[in-house]
Parts: sequence; structure tokens; C-alpha cells
Amino acid sequence: MKHMGRTVAALALLGGLAGCASQEQSGMLVGAVVGGVVGSHIGGGSGEVAATFLGTVIGANIGGNIGRQMDDSDRLRVSLVLQNVHTSVPARWANPRTRIVYTMVPTRTYTVPTGPCRDYSVDALVDGRVERVTGTACLQPDGSWRVLN
Repeated sequence: MKHMGRTVAALALLGGLAGCASQEQSGMLVGAVVGGVVGSHIGGGSGEVAATFLGTVIGANIGGNIGRQMDDSDRLRVSLVLQNVHTSVPARWANPRTRIVYTMVPTRTYTVPTGPCRDYSVDALVDGRVERVTGTACLQPDGSWRVLN
């Protein structure tokens, strides 16, 4: 239960910041939350805080790296996947400029009062390593997708 309180507090703080963030910053925020949650479940006793901190730092680095590497064509692909690809169906593309291969999977689709939202995961194959970011995006009235976390 301690973990849940910390997770909810971190999500509330980061969720408030994500609305005004760049792609890199959004990736860092999502990565930090995921890394912090994972770290908090690994650590125990006095090591719990250290594991949570380390998980947050590592997650922010990975998420920020993916966000930083994405260019306009990748962001367009992400938008098209969110708009058109069925839940649980992977979409894959390679950026010829950065040589990064992305695999995006919409993992859940649901509706909130403001419209449709989708949970997703993005795997980026960067320099032979796979880096994963997960998040949620909701469709805005102007037709764009806004990352929430």
C-alpha cells in the first residue's frame, strides 16, 4: 500500500507537468514514473528508497532518449498508429535518418468524457538495444493526440 501512495503522488505531479512538455520531456516523465514504480517493487527495507530513485533516474533517461530521437516523421507515425491501428496489433517502422526501428502497440482503448484514449507501448531499437516506453494518449478536439503521462 505504501507503494501505491508514492505511485499516485508521482503520477499526479508528473501528469500535471506533462501537458506543457516536449516529446523528450514527456518521454522522460513517462520513463521516470515507470522506472520509479519498478524500482519501488524491487527494493525492500532501507533499499526501497534507493531502488525507487535509481529506477526513476534510469527510466527518465530511457524515456527521454526515445523522445529525443523521434523526429517529425516518427511523431506522425505515432499519431497514425493511435488513430488507425487496432488494440494489440503492433505497428513497426524504421526511420532511415536515425536508423532507429520502432514498434508501437496500442494496448488498450477506452472512452472518457472528453473522447477516446489509448494506452500504448513503444519499443525503440537503438544501437542494438531495445528501449521501452509506455503511456496514455487522448484524442483532442483538433484531431491531435496528447500524451497524458
